[in-house]
Amino acid sequence: MDLKQILRQVPDFPKPGINFIDITTLLANPSAFQWAIDALAAPFDHKLITKVVAIESRGFIFGAPLALRWHAGFVPLRKPNKLPAKTYSHTYQLEYGQDTIEIHQDAIAPGDRVVIIDDLLATGGTLQASLELLKNFQCTIEGITCVVELTFLNGREKLKTVPVHTLVTYDSE
Repeated sequence: MDLKQILRQVPDFPKPGINFIDITTLLANPSAFQWAIDALAAPFDHKLITKVVAIESRGFIFGAPLALRWHAGFVPLRKPNKLPAKTYSHTYQLEYGQDTIEIHQDAIAPGDRVVIIDDLLATGGTLQASLELLKNFQCTIEGITCVVELTFLNGREKLKTVPVHTLVTYDSE
């Protein structure tokens, strides 16, 4: 399936110079959404995944169906002060400023086999931060899976320690 024909590009959103890749057109198309879930899962179906770690918020949309598919637990990575129990947090640098993500301290058990999911791989900062957060656990990170990759931002370079799978790439702004 050619996702580029389904995903909508929105120029100058959320600010001038940004070409936003809108997943809502994919989500509105049940056949394309099912295809995307199957394609996101395919490289990991044989890995006996026990936890799906999904990045707030669009990662949740794809992470929940993957967790159900694999009969795995669903673990949300959230922005600060959104999780009610004790958390680990990791602060990381953005192009302009910084951000923080958190995970419950009891979210992952020793020996869990983990896949990280997000909708988009851009600069790789948030996915790299999630890898850092998962160092708090004795788990195996089987890989990262994303719908879209903006290859011109070279985010994959920050993620060399694990396999990275994406469904569609955009090679220029």
